Amino acid sequence: MPIVTSYMRAFNSKKLDPYPVEVLKRVDRPTTKILDDQVRRVDERESGFNRARRGDFGPNLQREVARFVPKFPISGALSFMSAAEVDIVDGIPAGTKAPLPDDPVAMSRHIKELAYFLRSDVVGICRLPPYAVYTNTFADGKPVELDHKYAIAILIDQDWKTIRGSSGHDWISASQSFISYSTSGFIACALADYIRRLGYPARAHHARNYQVVVPPILLWAGLGEVCRIGDIVLNPFLGPRFKAAIVTTDLPMEPDKPIDFGLQDFCNKCKKCARECPSNSISSDDKVMHNGYETWPNNVEKCTAMRVGNKHGSSCGTCIKVCPWNKPFTPFHRLMMWTMRTIPIMRNFAIWGDDLMGYGKPELKYKWWFDLEDVDGQLRVPPKSQDVDFYEAQKGGDPHADAPEERKEER
Repeated sequence: MPIVTSYMRAFNSKKLDPYPVEVLKRVDRPTTKILDDQVRRVDERESGFNRARRGDFGPNLQREVARFVPKFPISGALSFMSAAEVDIVDGIPAGTKAPLPDDPVAMSRHIKELAYFLRSDVVGICRLPPYAVYTNTFADGKPVELDHKYAIAILIDQDWKTIRGSSGHDWISASQSFISYSTSGFIACALADYIRRLGYPARAHHARNYQVVVPPILLWAGLGEVCRIGDIVLNPFLGPRFKAAIVTTDLPMEPDKPIDFGLQDFCNKCKKCARECPSNSISSDDKVMHNGYETWPNNVEKCTAMRVGNKHGSSCGTCIKVCPWNKPFTPFHRLMMWTMRTIPIMRNFAIWGDDLMGYGKPELKYKWWFDLEDVDGQLRVPPKSQDVDFYEAQKGGDPHADAPEERKEER
């Protein structure tokens, strides 16, 4: 017998999401112009990191791409955990289907509740666009065959307090990415396994094991709009301060609708990420059409070179750091977010007010991590680290005395 009870009806009447997503304007299509019949599926091997691994951007980046994350011990540990989740993304569904409500709306709510129980920050559901499936995987180049009907998108916050203490391109940067990658990967793997236990096929897609392109799924699942930071989707409550994992499945669910909170107009006026980008990879120009999408252009080679080749940090997230939408969910900032969503003229003052308040600069009182770099299997205080004076005061002497000559010169 299907599970249709008064409990389910009461359950469906409760507020679901931790953020007030109910106040967002829902639309039939994403605010980014997408010519569905002109969007070509892409090969994951052509992403910036994979092109660096292949040697397209020169021997230095080809060498550094293997160490730019694990050279810092926190991001190395998180990357190790993310890698441990690679082999558990898929499996065989149960031979019989569980007795579930014949109600896609109830199932969507149930899946979202489970995702929040597993510690997701924001969740959305959409029908899986065929063009969001990669043509080939980066690991072995095998063709991707994925015909699931639905996609569940899971967002994990990279932590406001930590990013407050960071410059955006120092040693904690890759760790912020991988705390979100590893956490969202755990949630996606658990959620996919649960769905398979219900008798439906399901696959988790997370860092190191995506078979889908994430941004179009986030757009159609109502989790944000495309922003000026390349093809990145920005969420109205987290800003760009998140990473995502996806579960694709055939479990019948009711999709969410895309949202419109005025971001296309905002990003057209703001340009703070372009101004502050240390690699000059973010454009201040107008949108262009690329592969059926109308988006702001981004220089992938310059961005990859900064993130992979960063000599004074591990990766880079400066664009996330400086974005005016990267704010805590406090009453004051909720009011500011509301004005930016609903009063177009206020967007003209957003960048001025953001600069006036000093947002986007590192606040060292929030720095809790030690700057350490793995050099040939030994951890040392990196050149130009803010921790140099601390170590000298605590231990005496020069922490770089036995560093390689080329690293001494960087000081």
